[in-house]
Amino acid sequence: MEILEIFKAILFGIVEGITEWLPISSTGHMILLNEFVKLNVSEEFWDVFDVVIQLGAIMAVVVLFWNQIFPFGKKDDKSRYAIPCGPFTVKRDIVVLWIKILIACVPAAVIGILFDDVFNRLFYNYVTVAIALIVFGIAFIVVETLHKGKAAKINRLKDLSCQMALFIGVFQVIAAIFPGTSRSGATIVGALMLGVSRSVAAEFTFFLAIPVMFGASLLKIAKFLKLVAEGSAAVVGGEILLLVIGALVAYIVSYFVIKFLMGYIKKHDFKVFGWYRIVLGVLVLVYFILQ
Repeated sequence: MEILEIFKAILFGIVEGITEWLPISSTGHMILLNEFVKLNVSEEFWDVFDVVIQLGAIMAVVVLFWNQIFPFGKKDDKSRYAIPCGPFTVKRDIVVLWIKILIACVPAAVIGILFDDVFNRLFYNYVTVAIALIVFGIAFIVVETLHKGKAAKINRLKDLSCQMALFIGVFQVIAAIFPGTSRSGATIVGALMLGVSRSVAAEFTFFLAIPVMFGASLLKIAKFLKLVAEGSAAVVGGEILLLVIGALVAYIVSYFVIKFLMGYIKKHDFKVFGWYRIVLGVLVLVYFILQ
């Protein structure tokens, strides 16, 4: 395994860790980075690498928000929402949160399972990425402008209704179809339109990513293993090392990026990300048109 390939995997991990949580599209940035820095792996393995290193990013969410997402507690837990259940307790509020998360995942899960290959073939290109970057960049600016000075209606996760969760999940479908939209960007825009506070919108987006990314990764791995079994693809030890390195770097970077974002949105809005998306989208269009 060449040292250069390891550095490439580290670079992809850094980009994934930064862009997965900031609403600027990790998929879009990974597509663009792959135009200039290509791993020396098969196309089939790249498809797996591109998705599975997101698991590293997801683990950062799990670690940072463990107490907010783990529904089981000690047997002697006397808190308001703890329900005795044999040798442990079940936290009712967290169970309800997971129900809302799963409801929000339904639209994207259905679309992803049925049409994942079709959408990749049709929209996995620089034109779609650029347009999606610009459109949702404008959306951030417009939504934030319309809500300027208005108090948020939803300031706690538990105040999100199942209907609101489903609405946010529909916005996630847009990101599933059009790379460059940004899963976090789409869901945050949807939440802000409902009057959800920025901090709650961001947290729900983080939690929503857990089943979505695990599901997408398992789907990609299953497809790849099927190709391996059929003899259409192969995997070597060096490629596994690249996958591990990319995921580990994505985890480390994600950990700090999430902490930064949660602190940033307490004092600032999302407009800066909107402008960034617009500028990047225009640069992408200009670059590829001139090629």
